[in-house]
Amino acid sequence: MNKRGHVLNAALLSIGLGYVLQPSGDVETFVTIAEVSVPVILGALFPDVDTAFGRHRKTLHNLLVLGIVAAYPLYFSNLDWVWLGVLTHYALDYFGSRRGIALFYPLWDEEFGSPTGVTTSSEYAEIVTVAVTVFEILVAIALVHVLPQYLPTAVVQFVGLA
Repeated sequence: MNKRGHVLNAALLSIGLGYVLQPSGDVETFVTIAEVSVPVILGALFPDVDTAFGRHRKTLHNLLVLGIVAAYPLYFSNLDWVWLGVLTHYALDYFGSRRGIALFYPLWDEEFGSPTGVTTSSEYAEIVTVAVTVFEILVAIALVHVLPQYLPTAVVQFVGLA
């Protein structure tokens, strides 16, 4: 997907998460949307920094980078939601793009993708982006309301499930 698709995905996901985490639809919902939107959008754009150096869809599009970013909240309290932006970027490139990503780079160069992907210039790119986002929101609903024991500690504390 292109930058526009990643921003659309992250913005819609942030709105959906706001309602999943604070479903009241009042000021708390909008505060939650504001709190998660900037780090999620920044995280969603971060992997494409590898277009300026390294190998695109390899250097910053792998599980090692996701693990490093996911560990940030252990040391830096202001980066709790960036990992989710990176993860949503990977999900969109994996499910939405025909090319896929090199999940195991630098150990393995092969790019993995889903047959549901389209080219970034496809007339269906935005529809696929929205479909992937809806899937991500459904996963968030399941995790928050059905399987909260599988959520990161910061999310559990944020939602008030602990």
